[in-house]
Amino acid sequence: MRLLHTMLRVGNLTTSIAFYTEVMGMTLIRQHDYPEGKFTLAFLGYGDEKSNTVLELTHNWDTESYELGSGFGHLAIEVPDVYAACERIRTAGGKIVREPGPMQHGSTILAFVEDPDGYKLELLSPK
Repeated sequence: MRLLHTMLRVGNLTTSIAFYTEVMGMTLIRQHDYPEGKFTLAFLGYGDEKSNTVLELTHNWDTESYELGSGFGHLAIEVPDVYAACERIRTAGGKIVREPGPMQHGSTILAFVEDPDGYKLELLSPK
């Protein structure tokens, strides 16, 4: 068994794809409209689906936004340098919601970014 993808519902698919490709550096792998169901699926990631876990964005055409709820935490992304990644993301228009630095009660360097729908992305340095 292996983890295939994580699905997030998004209010504006164009804005979300732009964020994940232009700000976070992912590649749009595939996208398909389902007119009878009135939704679109877009799959993005840092590599092909055969050997990488990817992100599935689901856009229901009649829904502009979602309540995130209290159960979801964040997606974690490893980057070579958390400080440099934050500068690149900030320059590209991304929103840093926790500046880079050591985690509380530990030494792991991390930061948090927020996507256009309010989902949190944790940036982590390699172990």
